[in-house]
Amino acid sequence: MARIYERRRSLSSELMGSEFVSFDAAKGELTCRYTPPPSFASPRGAVQGGLIAGFLDEVMGGALLAVTEARFGETEQRLPLNLDMNLTFLRMVPMETITAKGRVVKVGKRVAFLEGELLDQEGNLLARATSSAIPTPVPGVND
Repeated sequence: MARIYERRRSLSSELMGSEFVSFDAAKGELTCRYTPPPSFASPRGAVQGGLIAGFLDEVMGGALLAVTEARFGETEQRLPLNLDMNLTFLRMVPMETITAKGRVVKVGKRVAFLEGELLDQEGNLLARATSSAIPTPVPGVND
């Protein structure tokens, strides 16, 4: 599992300094590390809020990719299409390597419910997010 996620890396994941760490199939949880580049710094010297959303969006979507690969198989690839995303900032996100965990809470007939969190190097919770998404076929791949 997680093969689709490991192969299909977005250009934005490279920009964010994303590194795949692991996928726990039993928990439906994907773990990544991010090393934000200097251009992600806000005037306060921490990661800018919209970019924090990008970290969480990628790790939650990646978890859904890994989980739905088991359901749909590699021949019918599906990518998450977000319906919404809610984000809570708990602490400033430092300009250092952070860990992100994305989990699939539930995959229904059409909608998947996701959650994610960012942790600093000491394991402190920095931000949390929830999202609902629809696994959709990849244009041109499943035709």
